[in-house]
Amino acid sequence: MKKKVLKIAGITLLILLVLIIALPLFLQGKIEQIIKDKVNNSINATFDFEDANLSLLKSFPNANLELTNLSLVNKAPFEGDTLFYAGDIELTMSIKELFKSAEEPIVLQKLNVDHAKVNIKVDANENANYDIAKEDESATTETADASDDNFTLAMDSYSITNSEIVYHDLSSGMRLAISEMNHSGTGDLSLEKSQLKTMTDALVSFEMDSTLYLNKNKINLDALIDIDLAESKYSFLENKAMVNQLPLVFDGFIKLNDDNQEVDITFKTPSSDFKNFLAVIPEAYSKNIETVETTGNFEVNGQFKGIVDDEHIPTFKIAINSDNASFKYPDLPKAVRNVYIDTEINNDTGITEDTYVNINKLSFTIDQDKFNMNAKIRELMGNTTVNAHMDGKINLANISSAYPMPEDFNLKGILDADVTTSFDMASLEKKQYQNTKTAGTMQLTGFEYTSEEMKNPVAISNAAMTFNPQTVTLNSFEGKTGSTDFNATGTLTNLLGFMFNNENVEGNFKLTSNQFALNDFMMEDTVAEGQTQTETTTTGEERIKIPSFLDCTVEAAANTVLYDDLKLKNVKGTLVIKDETATVKNLTSDLFGGTLGLNGSVSTKEANSTFDVDLGMSNFNIGESFAGLELFKVLTPLASALQGKLNSDIKIAGNLKDDFTPNLATISGNLLAELLSPKLDTEKAPLVSALDSKLNFLDTKEIDLNGLKTALSFDNGSVKVKPFTLKYKDIGINVAGSHTFDKQMQYTATLDVPAKYLGTEVNKLIAQMNDQSLQEVTVPVTANIGGSFTNPTVSTDLTSSVKTLTTKLVEIQKQKLVNKGKDTAKDLLSDVFKKDEGDTTTTKSSGVKEALGNLLGGQKETKTDTTKTTTKEEDVKNTAKSVLGGLLGKKKKDTVN
Repeated sequence: MKKKVLKIAGITLLILLVLIIALPLFLQGKIEQIIKDKVNNSINATFDFEDANLSLLKSFPNANLELTNLSLVNKAPFEGDTLFYAGDIELTMSIKELFKSAEEPIVLQKLNVDHAKVNIKVDANENANYDIAKEDESATTETADASDDNFTLAMDSYSITNSEIVYHDLSSGMRLAISEMNHSGTGDLSLEKSQLKTMTDALVSFEMDSTLYLNKNKINLDALIDIDLAESKYSFLENKAMVNQLPLVFDGFIKLNDDNQEVDITFKTPSSDFKNFLAVIPEAYSKNIETVETTGNFEVNGQFKGIVDDEHIPTFKIAINSDNASFKYPDLPKAVRNVYIDTEINNDTGITEDTYVNINKLSFTIDQDKFNMNAKIRELMGNTTVNAHMDGKINLANISSAYPMPEDFNLKGILDADVTTSFDMASLEKKQYQNTKTAGTMQLTGFEYTSEEMKNPVAISNAAMTFNPQTVTLNSFEGKTGSTDFNATGTLTNLLGFMFNNENVEGNFKLTSNQFALNDFMMEDTVAEGQTQTETTTTGEERIKIPSFLDCTVEAAANTVLYDDLKLKNVKGTLVIKDETATVKNLTSDLFGGTLGLNGSVSTKEANSTFDVDLGMSNFNIGESFAGLELFKVLTPLASALQGKLNSDIKIAGNLKDDFTPNLATISGNLLAELLSPKLDTEKAPLVSALDSKLNFLDTKEIDLNGLKTALSFDNGSVKVKPFTLKYKDIGINVAGSHTFDKQMQYTATLDVPAKYLGTEVNKLIAQMNDQSLQEVTVPVTANIGGSFTNPTVSTDLTSSVKTLTTKLVEIQKQKLVNKGKDTAKDLLSDVFKKDEGDTTTTKSSGVKEALGNLLGGQKETKTDTTKTTTKEEDVKNTAKSVLGGLLGKKKKDTVN
């Protein structure tokens, strides 16, 4: 019998176990479909989740359902926006809830939501993306009431972890973000009257009309809430909150009506210790307030009371007071004393725009320094208007000695101010600065300013401003950054816009400097992710950037301007800075012993800094300019060998490297240059030596370069030279060609060489012809120049040129003698080419003689003996070779008359 009972029990347990394991497999698909259908049929949005996992063991005897990657995506007018997302949602319910139909409500016992994101948005037309419920026109009030009666929420606990809620109202310009939120609640919510115990911690940010009032401020709230579902009333019983580290206690209620909500809440600080004030300041700045020594009081009292609907908010009054308080951080040398705070934040009408702030008194002293301020701020949520006055003298270094400032603040200097101002934000936003009224004076001495757009701190030794109703006069602004000193005066037209609206500094200034170094304005600028090095000149090294906040005109004068390795003296000109572009007008400077004139612009706005300038150079020292300017080094093969003076006009554009020097691979433009009293140092010019070795009759030291004018253009790394002519004695030299920026040459130099320079053989021939004019007969000699600047190659066509000359001389003599008869011509030629004792090569004269005879004697010999004709032609070639051999085989002193 016992065995039978045990057997039955075992079988029963086995069946139950099989059911517990198998049942979720049968129900899971059904539940997924019920949930999706139930939700999607009732909303104008798309509800979905990736997976549903049903377990009867995890929360036994209850069922446990986990939904992963759940999302709720809007339809028009917020098509594609995700209203809600959760990484994981866990539901606990009675097993019997699994067997209900899709029309029956499901009662939940526990709900846990993890990694949720709620994105609530209201567009400019006040459409809300959370308004997704479908209207059921067939439903009557009676059926609706019946449905409500059948609905029960029997949860005894719920939690929301690691979640985020964002509310963005574009119509009002309000944005509320609650991040890193953890919230939990316990209580029996199935009862008509119950109490809910909640615990919340989160970071809160609040922005209104582009003004950030809270920025990830830490909030903690422990609240016991009395819930009356019949009255829709929620009362705060025992509640403690922490804003940053400021403790608050509050009580009151919120009641939900059909058309609005009623609010009646009061709050206050539980104590009057001045540490409460330090707790309001963000924790990163207040630091270790529990160790701070304080005296005096700090109290916050407030009340929100009224209705909330589409047009109203609760009226409220928040009073902040402190009377003759002090505090001192134990690890800092100075204390802040005589702290008085009397401030009110009020709204008397319930209309948002009517919120106002009265700072009746705000003052404190550090050592002998005292600061006072009072202000009235109206329409805080609308067109904010400000009437304020401040006066006092403060050593800014004392602030860091009395209060734990961030290390990178490094405040220094003395501020002495007495300023009264009145303005409204709408006028500032529209740049209607004539509506502002500011008067008074402000002086800052010994101040240091650090900006992300400046390489070095800016040390301001003295800055004095006078405030007028519409403008600010900069009486002095003396300072230094790096090795640069400056002294500026002028007017600012939008200081309030710069301070409150992040607008540019606009104005007109006069700037003088003893030394202005561009390197002092270099900034770190790295290659953007995904950007190749060829797309930008930035390499992660320092890059000069024109500050984006400048929009001004500067009349500048500097004794010395340092640009790369250049020193410009007596610099004067007009500089217009706007939109990260500096436009230079009529700049003049002493440079390289001459005068520089410049007009153009430089821009650092894009990834590559660019320039486009016109340069005028007068009386430049050639050697210094070619050595100091990288561009000049690649513009001519003779850059390092020339001395003298230079006049030049250059139009050039391209990219700049990080150090503001031209990126030669990107530049284009043209140049017109004139050389004055130039000298050529042949020892520094491999090209000159190469020409000398190929053309012995040419003494390159005597080439006349004075007054030479040349024009060239450059683009894509190539320089093209417009043909120009040089003069060496009575030899004209025509030069044309091009070279690359990597100094590879392709030039031709064509020399019109008179016959007299081509050696003793030719000169003897001319002398025996008894016609001095033949010495002026010229023959073109072409020199092809290749290779590089440092290793040039030169090839010439001297051989063919000498052949041409020989034929030309014979033709000239033929024309002279043709009218004297053939016999007379032959006799004369016989005398001209008779054997000379000093001539060791008989065949050379004989060959020329026979060639001339052939040319003058006619066709008879040609017709009778073709072999002789061929021999005579070869003799002409041999004669040319002999002349060429004499030309190339002797020293200059032997060959040049």
